[in-house]
Amino acid sequence: MRQRLWLLLAAQLAVVCGSSVLQQTPAYIQVQTNKMAMLSCEAKISLGNMRIYWLRQRQAPSSDSHHEFLALWDSTKGTVHGEEVEQEKIAVFRDASRFILNLTSVKPEDSGTYFCMIIGSPELTFGKGTQLSVVDFLPTTAQPTKKSTPKKRVCRLPRPATQKGPLCSPITLGLLVAGVLVLLVSLGVAIHLYCRRRRARLRFIKQFYK
Repeated sequence: MRQRLWLLLAAQLAVVCGSSVLQQTPAYIQVQTNKMAMLSCEAKISLGNMRIYWLRQRQAPSSDSHHEFLALWDSTKGTVHGEEVEQEKIAVFRDASRFILNLTSVKPEDSGTYFCMIIGSPELTFGKGTQLSVVDFLPTTAQPTKKSTPKKRVCRLPRPATQKGPLCSPITLGLLVAGVLVLLVSLGVAIHLYCRRRRARLRFIKQFYK
C-alpha cells in the first residue's frame, strides 16, 4: 500500500493543485519553538471510510519538491504514522468533518508546508496547504504610533517694565505741589468773586423794591 502511494505521488507531483474539497486552515501559522501547532483540514464531501493523509513539504513547492508522509487517519485504527516519524509528537484527530494534525514540541526543522490528502480512484485530492514557521522568538506586535497634537501658540503681551527707584524726583514733586496751590488759589478767587457778585445783586434788588 505504501509503495502504491509513493508511486502515485511521484507520478502526479507536477500537476498537484489545491482543491476546494479539502479546506485547510490556517493558510499560515507561526509557532514558537517547543510549543504546539494544530492544523485543520475540513472535508466538504462525505468521505465514508476514506483515509485522510498528512504530508509535509520542507522546501518551497516545485516539481522537484519532496513530500514526506507523516500520518493518516483511519476510521478503525485511528492515527497511523509514517516511517521515521517521531510518533510521540504527531497525532491526527477527527472532529466531525474536520481532521486535525497535532504537532507537539515543534522545532525549526519542522517548518514547511503541510498538506492533507485523500486518495480517489485514481486521482489524488490535496488541500491548499498550511505553511508552518517555527521560530525561537515570536515577533512583538508594533504599537500604533500616536499622532502628536500640535500645541496652540498663545500670544502673550509683553509685560510693562517695572520701574525701579523713587517714583517722583524732588523737582516733579515740587511742581505737583505748586500746581495744587495754584488750583486752590484760583478756586478761592473764584468763590470770592462769586460772593461779591451775589451781594451786589441782592443790594440792587432791595433798592428796586423800595
